[in-house]
Amino acid sequence: MTALAVPRLAGLRERFAPHFAQIAAGAAQRDRTGDLPHAQIAQLAAAGFGAIRVPEAQGGAGATLPELFELFVDLAAADSNIAQALRAHFAFVEDRLVAAPGPERDRWLERFVNGELVGNSWTEVGAVTLGEVLTKVSPDGNGGFRINGTKYYSTGSIFADWLDTYAERTDTGRRVIAAVSRHQEGVVLEDDWDGFGQRTTGTGTSTFTDAVVRPEDLIDFETRFKYQTAFYQQVLLAVLAGSAKAAQRDFAGELKNRKRTFSHGAANIAGEDPQLLQVIGEVSAAAFAAAATVERVSHALQAAYESALALQAGQITVDDDEAANDAAELASAQAQVVLTPLVLNALTHAFDALAASATSVSKNLDRHWRNARTAGNHNPWVFKARLIGDLAVNEAPLPRIWAIGASK
Repeated sequence: MTALAVPRLAGLRERFAPHFAQIAAGAAQRDRTGDLPHAQIAQLAAAGFGAIRVPEAQGGAGATLPELFELFVDLAAADSNIAQALRAHFAFVEDRLVAAPGPERDRWLERFVNGELVGNSWTEVGAVTLGEVLTKVSPDGNGGFRINGTKYYSTGSIFADWLDTYAERTDTGRRVIAAVSRHQEGVVLEDDWDGFGQRTTGTGTSTFTDAVVRPEDLIDFETRFKYQTAFYQQVLLAVLAGSAKAAQRDFAGELKNRKRTFSHGAANIAGEDPQLLQVIGEVSAAAFAAAATVERVSHALQAAYESALALQAGQITVDDDEAANDAAELASAQAQVVLTPLVLNALTHAFDALAASATSVSKNLDRHWRNARTAGNHNPWVFKARLIGDLAVNEAPLPRIWAIGASK
């Protein structure tokens, strides 16, 4: 990290620390009751968190990707649900940052600076086959477009102003991103995600019924930023790292305040028992390794971002740019294979530092494991491990885009 970047990161941490502290104070209760963090996310947006990647000249903080994901780990430690709920927003911001300069790009950057947020609507519902897109965008006969379809796993959309929606045009057959304003008739968002973790991410069903899409808000999917899959995965890695950091904090606090111990323990006070202290130390080490891994991936993503700008400027070749994107994809995949079991094992082991009271519903310590387990189930890492091996042995390139659905 450059000498100039460290003071900026320190300033950003100082700026958002009070917000993160407030978020952390209510995280366990929100998880227990299922209350969605509308107010907390709105406060982050109003404080400029959604625009920290926007250049300073255009009203943002000009943060690098390593700086962004340092903050993401801090946010995930406060409440991993909120970090994941903002996943789609920052991916859309990233796409606009590497888009061709012009009025449309500037308009989006201005929206981010004004606190507008973007949610996700990509995954099709029902009997969809691999590669099929059932959500359609059609000309309305008056120069505009209408979108129809249903999506699931719409993480963060219920908090957002815009929905980043993957669709297919009926007139050209091209795949597009439709940026759909959620503040209109024809858009229905449901909080019907029933997972045992990440309960308050606002994930659920998005339904579009003749919703309006302006021509300037249709983006050809083939122009999407190339390192998007690695970026999406990096948010989940930050969620895992933040969950480990939160577990270290909460389990250490419980052990410090524990009054009871066992007759066959190694000390008269639980907080001085060397075996229990070792457990916390191992959890802390896992949290450190997770954060360090996230930082390493962040630098690969930053290189891909800088490569995109250099390609636009004609300073590098397409092959150079592809290599940077392949490196980012590999880094995120390798990190996923390592961090998923590392963090989950650490969070399971954390309970060994306490007794049966650690399983109390009122303490809600299990949310850290549940949240990490749920985040770890996205984009299954077992496939990534095989693909990494195929690259190492056979030089088979990693896929940067994939789909989910029934086989044909």
